[in-house]
Amino acid sequence: MRGGLPLAEWREFERTDMALQFYDTMAREKREFTPADPSRVTMYVCGPTVYNYTHIGNARSAIVFDLLFRVLRHHYGEAHVAYARNITDIDDKIINASRETGEPIEAITKKFAKIYRAELATLNALPPTFEPAATGHLAEMIALVENLIAAGAAYEGEGHVLFAIEKFADYGKLSGVDQDEMIAGARVEVAPYKKNPADFVLWKPSKDDEPGWPSPWGRGRPGWHLECSVMIEKQLGKTIDIHGGGQDLRFPHHENEIAQSTCAHQGAPLARYWLHNGFLRMGSDKMSKSLGNVLLTHELLKQWPGEVLRWALLSAHYRQPLEWTEKLLEQSKRQLDRFYRMLEEIEFTEDGGDPPESLMLALNDDLNTPEAYAALHELRDIASQMDGEPRKNAIVKMRAAGRFMGFFYEKPETWFQGQTTDGPTADEIDALLVARADARKAKNFAKADKIRDDLAAQGIILEDGPDGATWRRE
Repeated sequence: MRGGLPLAEWREFERTDMALQFYDTMAREKREFTPADPSRVTMYVCGPTVYNYTHIGNARSAIVFDLLFRVLRHHYGEAHVAYARNITDIDDKIINASRETGEPIEAITKKFAKIYRAELATLNALPPTFEPAATGHLAEMIALVENLIAAGAAYEGEGHVLFAIEKFADYGKLSGVDQDEMIAGARVEVAPYKKNPADFVLWKPSKDDEPGWPSPWGRGRPGWHLECSVMIEKQLGKTIDIHGGGQDLRFPHHENEIAQSTCAHQGAPLARYWLHNGFLRMGSDKMSKSLGNVLLTHELLKQWPGEVLRWALLSAHYRQPLEWTEKLLEQSKRQLDRFYRMLEEIEFTEDGGDPPESLMLALNDDLNTPEAYAALHELRDIASQMDGEPRKNAIVKMRAAGRFMGFFYEKPETWFQGQTTDGPTADEIDALLVARADARKAKNFAKADKIRDDLAAQGIILEDGPDGATWRRE
C-alpha cells in the first residue's frame, strides 16, 4: 500500500516518464543519466583475468551490468548501445598458472575465457558488443606510454615505466584514498626504481621465460591498469558514458585508469558516470580467493539452474553487500517455481514482449532490483485473481517483465524436470513412467503405487492427467 492505495493503483498516478538515474561513485550521489550521444551510448566493464574458474562474486558484477545493458538498450535501442567487457589474457597469475600446470599460456587463456562465456550464457547474460583482449592491443599500449612520457606524467626506471601520481592532482578522488595513509599502510609496492612508492607500473621488463613484447624500453609487458585504458579508447572512445566494475576495483585499478587516461588525453575525463557493485559475503567476510572462501560458478551450476543463481545475484540492490547462503538459493528456486507454475498456463514463446511500466519504474531508479522483484510478484498476484483470457494476458505481461530481467527462458516442463546432481535422470524417470503405465494397464496397482512412492521419496512428483502422467522435481 502507498498513500492508502494498492500498489498497482498507486502506480497509475506515478510519473511514467521517470528518467534513468544512477548512483555515480565519483559524485557520491544519484545523477540523472544523460549520455553524451544518445545514438551511441557507451559502457565498459572490467572483465576476468582468465587463468582459472571464476567465482560467483565475479558473476555478480557481470550480471548486474548485463541488467544495466538491457535497461540502456530498452531506452536507446539495441543498435545504439556499445558495451565492452574485456578479457585480461596476460598477467602474473596467468604466467604462474602456466608454470604450475605446464600448459601454454595461450591454451590456458582460451580455455578459461570460453568457460567464462559459457557460464554467463547459462546465467542468461547477453554477450557484450565488444570483448577486447589485452594481447590484441600491445601497439596501442606502447603508444599511450610514449604519450605519457612526452607529457611528463611518466618516467623510466630500470626497464620499467611508471606513472608519477604527483602529476595528476585529482588522484584519489574516485576512491577517497588519502595518499599519505596509503603509503603509511603499505598498500603500495616500494621499489628502488620508483620516485614515489605510490607510483604505478605502466610497463615492466619480462624475464626470459616470461611472455614479452619489444618496446622502446626493452622486452616487456604492460601493467594491468594500462590495459583497460587502451581497450576503452580503442573500442569506445576517449571519454565513455559509463564505467562499471566491482567495488574492489575502485582502488587502485580504476583510480589508476583515470590518472593515466586523463593525462594522456589532455584532461578529458575517462568516464562520465562510475558504477560499482558491492561484495558477496560469506558470513562476516567478503568472498575472495585470498581468504579461501570462494564458491566457483561452474560448481554451483552443477547443483542449481542458472536462473536460480541469477535470481539470487539480483536479489539485493547491486550497491549493497549480498549474503550468499544455501538458504538464499533455496528461496530463489522456490520463487522461480511459483512463476514457472503459472507460466504452464500459456503457450511458450521465445518472444518476451515489452516490459511493463511498473518494472521499468523500479529499474530506472538506480537498478532497484528488490523493487523490480516486488513488481514481478505483484504481476503474478494480479494474474492469480483473474480467469480466462484476462488471466492469460496478465501472465503474458508477467512473463515480459521476467524475460526483460533475464528470467523465464526455459519451458516450464523443462524447468520442473531440470537435472540436478542428485536423484534419477530424466531418462530413468521416463522409463519408470512407462513401467508404471504398463502396471496400471495390467491392473497391478500395487506395483504402480510403489513406483510412484519410490519416485516421491527421491523428490519426483507425478501428476496424472487425461493424456497420461507427467513429472517434475520437488
